Amino acid sequence: QLQLVESGGGLVQPGGSLRLSCAASGFTLDYHAIGWFRQAPGKEREGVLCISSSGTTTSYAESVKGRFTISRDNAKNTVYLQMNNLKPEATAVYYCATVSTRRNSGTWCLRPGEYDTWGQGTQVTVSS
Repeated sequence: QLQLVESGGGLVQPGGSLRLSCAASGFTLDYHAIGWFRQAPGKEREGVLCISSSGTTTSYAESVKGRFTISRDNAKNTVYLQMNNLKPEATAVYYCATVSTRRNSGTWCLRPGEYDTWGQGTQVTVSS
């Protein structure tokens, strides 16, 4: 059974950092693109970052450029989202998702509809 499990969420003060993990089980991530998404209460799910299966290309939402980074460790079957200089508007449930493709990243991988497997989400709250 294909499964993604997010971890690492929590409460952090504005300006702080968090690293989220997305661990895959039941399949290997080698030939899969990964996207991180977030959904705040009352808002639609939005793409934050994504990374190609090779790890050589990434795409970012403008709102997180320079502060968030995505990386993958295929040996550990895990993808990471490093979030620095967090702002209160980053408060949301964060999800990782995957789709089997070797395409390079681009605007396509920030669209939720491109993915077929999702994790359960992890809450991130940025507040003083």
